[in-house]
Amino acid sequence: MGVMIGFSSCTKNQKNSETTARLQIGLTDGPADPTVKEVWVDIQQIEIIMGDESQPLILNGTHPGVYNLLDFTNGKDTLLADATIPPGTISQIRLILGDNNYIITEAGDKIALKTPSAQQSGLKVQVHQEVAGGILYRLTLDFDAGRSIVFAGESGNVLLKPVLRILSFVPSGGNIQGVVVPFTFRTDVYAIQGTDTIASTSTDLTNGGFLIKDIPAGNYAVSFVPSDTTYKSVLVNSSVTLGQVTLLDTVKLVQ
Repeated sequence: MGVMIGFSSCTKNQKNSETTARLQIGLTDGPADPTVKEVWVDIQQIEIIMGDESQPLILNGTHPGVYNLLDFTNGKDTLLADATIPPGTISQIRLILGDNNYIITEAGDKIALKTPSAQQSGLKVQVHQEVAGGILYRLTLDFDAGRSIVFAGESGNVLLKPVLRILSFVPSGGNIQGVVVPFTFRTDVYAIQGTDTIASTSTDLTNGGFLIKDIPAGNYAVSFVPSDTTYKSVLVNSSVTLGQVTLLDTVKLVQ
């Protein structure tokens, strides 16, 4: 038996990986002006605003660098950040740019992009998405190079006026969580579909808890194999829903 629950709260005994969310941010792009061969954007830092907080949270696991947006057309993308964040509501994402932003034209000319506001306060994208502890979320940003590059008439300047949108924001899978007793020895836990073992873990010797994270939605046979062979293995049927935690009833091993 399994109970589907949200994961917005936690107990003191849960590990940090269970009480924080994980956020991966990818970057993709659409076609640009045909006279432009490359569009290089200097992304130095990514921040998020949680709820109604005024102070931004700088994402750990950010990959700063100068990215050619036109490398990520036709469904391609790149990973900008892989970070742990607290549960709650992400209100806004900010991309902080450095100074090295430019385009390469089809004629081979390198032209600097002027981005004064983006360098100071960041490129802001409104999100307003709830994230829960123990879940991996994948967010893909579409940086529209074609609409973001503005040729400023007779001045000869080329401006970067970024047009960004969230292409997708999805939890990557679901979790199975529970407790096995007795817990004086380890029990291996397997999530099985058909003849394939999709994921596995072992119980915690301090409390018998286990957590199988980020597996595809669907029906599973969950197998419990105790290391103490005087106890019998147990098989429990369960289901997993995208972005949720399936909390199993306590598994009681018998001899």
